[in-house]
Amino acid sequence: MIIFDLTCANGHCFEGWFEDTQAFEKQCRENLLTCPVCDDTHVSKVLSPVAIKSSPENRETPPSSSREMKQMVRKISEFVDRHFDDVGCNFAAEALKMHYGVIEPRNIRGVSTEQEEKTLKEEGVEFFKIPALPSNKTDA
Repeated sequence: MIIFDLTCANGHCFEGWFEDTQAFEKQCRENLLTCPVCDDTHVSKVLSPVAIKSSPENRETPPSSSREMKQMVRKISEFVDRHFDDVGCNFAAEALKMHYGVIEPRNIRGVSTEQEEKTLKEEGVEFFKIPALPSNKTDA
């Protein structure tokens, strides 16, 4: 299960729960998504933070323009979507299990609360947040 922050063409923000990114995209194509405020069917994802656990290597200098930033976010989001297991709301629990050797280490992605993030930091678990992939392909 994945949760996206969504917006309609009229600027109303709301949340949607989907099985995966493909389910969201299919529902968009078939105009099955509607704004709960105005019933607009022009719905798109907005950037929202997610947490992932990964090693600190291969960090590059920040992009210098808005366009470069959008391209970077898209590339990172697509990579994470393909190569990280989505553990949803169990991110903190799974990260702690790996940290303490209860389960095998692997790349994971998911969501966590501020309190869970505080606990992860206190326990020495490294993670970072990236925004969700925007659905509007013309942005990049």
